[in-house]
Amino acid sequence: MSNSTSTLFDPADLGFDPDALRAKYAEERDKRVRKEGLDQYQRPTGDFSNYVDDPYVESEIEREPLSDEVEVVIIGGGFGGMLAGVRLRQAGVNDIRIIDKAGDFGGTWYWNRYPGAQCDVEAYIYFPLLEEVGYVPREKYSFQPEIFDYSLQIARKFDLYNNACLQTEVTEIRWDESIKRWIIATNRGDRIRAHYVVMANGLLTRPKLPGIPGIDNFKGHTFHTSRWDYNYTGGSSAGALDKLGDKRVGIIGTGATAVQCIPHLGAAAKQLFVFQRTASSIDARGNGPTDPDWVKSLKPGWHQARMDNFNTIATGGYQEEDLVSDGWTDIFRNLQTILAANDGTEMSSEEQELAMEIADFQKMEQIRARADNLVDDEATAEALKPWYRQFCKRPCFNDEYLDTFNRPNVSLVDTLGQGVERVTETGVVVNGEEFELDCLIFATGFEVGTNYTSQSGYDVVGRNDTSLREKWANSLATFHGMHSHNFPNSYFVGFTQTGYTANVPHTLNEQAKHIAYVIKHGVENKVETMEASQEAEDAWVAEINRLAGIGEKFYAECTPGYYNNEGKGNGGNGFLAGQYGGGPVAFFKILEDWRDDGQLQGLEIT
Repeated sequence: MSNSTSTLFDPADLGFDPDALRAKYAEERDKRVRKEGLDQYQRPTGDFSNYVDDPYVESEIEREPLSDEVEVVIIGGGFGGMLAGVRLRQAGVNDIRIIDKAGDFGGTWYWNRYPGAQCDVEAYIYFPLLEEVGYVPREKYSFQPEIFDYSLQIARKFDLYNNACLQTEVTEIRWDESIKRWIIATNRGDRIRAHYVVMANGLLTRPKLPGIPGIDNFKGHTFHTSRWDYNYTGGSSAGALDKLGDKRVGIIGTGATAVQCIPHLGAAAKQLFVFQRTASSIDARGNGPTDPDWVKSLKPGWHQARMDNFNTIATGGYQEEDLVSDGWTDIFRNLQTILAANDGTEMSSEEQELAMEIADFQKMEQIRARADNLVDDEATAEALKPWYRQFCKRPCFNDEYLDTFNRPNVSLVDTLGQGVERVTETGVVVNGEEFELDCLIFATGFEVGTNYTSQSGYDVVGRNDTSLREKWANSLATFHGMHSHNFPNSYFVGFTQTGYTANVPHTLNEQAKHIAYVIKHGVENKVETMEASQEAEDAWVAEINRLAGIGEKFYAECTPGYYNNEGKGNGGNGFLAGQYGGGPVAFFKILEDWRDDGQLQGLEIT
């Protein structure tokens, strides 16, 4: 790579030395790798057990336990579950029931109501079903109240409230071979029979805490960002946290959630301490109101076309026009400029990989320069610079975050990659110095890297008493990411050996269309069971493994985070483990071709 750099790219022309950046990235990565891996985090238990409760329910729904039967049970009321319900309705399958532990639909937009919560992908492609609902978001990047309200619009328009079981948590799903039905048990004593089960549990649903020594000792107030305590802070998701004027507040974490809420905390708190392990990539947001003339110009099919355009560009493909044209696609515009400057000379795969790396370096140099330009204190600006490839972590886009550190009441406490040392009764200790606090906020994300059933909160027991917990203990095993042998009439929605996209609802929609196609076939043909054959599953797993090396080197060199299993690699149950290496465009085409074939190849049908 170094030889190629000198041949294709002159550091003098680039304005930086690629070899020096590679060394800096490796140095910063190595200081952050911790031997505990995922064990550096813990589940909320004991005094923190309320972090998984629902603070938004005003009154609990009272009902008797159910022992009825429905054609399709869908687990999860977020975008994945709602899309499954909508596509089934459109396919003529109406006997459905959605179960969710939340008090309403919305998924992550129900739970996450922290100040500044906003989608980081353009709303015109992030919101699903825009043409079906007849809605256009009010801004290019919508905030939580609008996204949550839109979720409820979907639920109302497509009658998803009908027969739904909200405020209900699934505890087990078990196959009854004698009646060829799934039995869904819940914390309300339900024993619901279902012909088909669709599991859309969500990707990041269970809050996690850092396993910091002494975390149980703190006597001040605490909460997790996914259960924001407005009774303590005052204000709303729009900010104005008027009860913090006399409070010393600390926040642990500087990822996507923290980047959105820290400007509001900085504007309100008497003093704010931001405890940082690794700086996030902070690009310009550039939000703005929707242009009504643009809305009038939209033609039927615009929504799918725009989603496809973004998905193609954001995975390295070529499009004549970049319809979204934001920070997600900027790096690929840089790449196209580099390739165009090569005068059409064919490049080797190594040279193409190098060109992508150089485009990435250029983008991240812009990100680091942004910190210098916006942050007054040089030491703070330096600490806020991310030293890794852009997509090693989910990039952030915010126009207020960096400026917040110019406030006299806001202090960045950089832990130099080591994390907080310990928590005391009165505050947080970093590098031997204690920072006294009245309130400690955990912006530490959600459980990832554990197995599927741990994250969903229930086991699935299929044919021959096959436990999904045991089958998927070390790695996933599916056919097309949605079927698994010994689990008839059941379908998985999410990142289960599928095509990963930055725009997650796009993937969920493609999966929902596919599952609705399969279930419609089953209902119309009075099918008893449909199940992935062992041969089809083995072939798909082999294909996943064959392509697994495409991203392994990239993520292995990344700074630790949930994308690469805290530096342990993407094997096992890592967040991106087992994703289809050919990319989402190719994956969606595989599903489309399979449906067009019409033979349901790979499924055993009785």
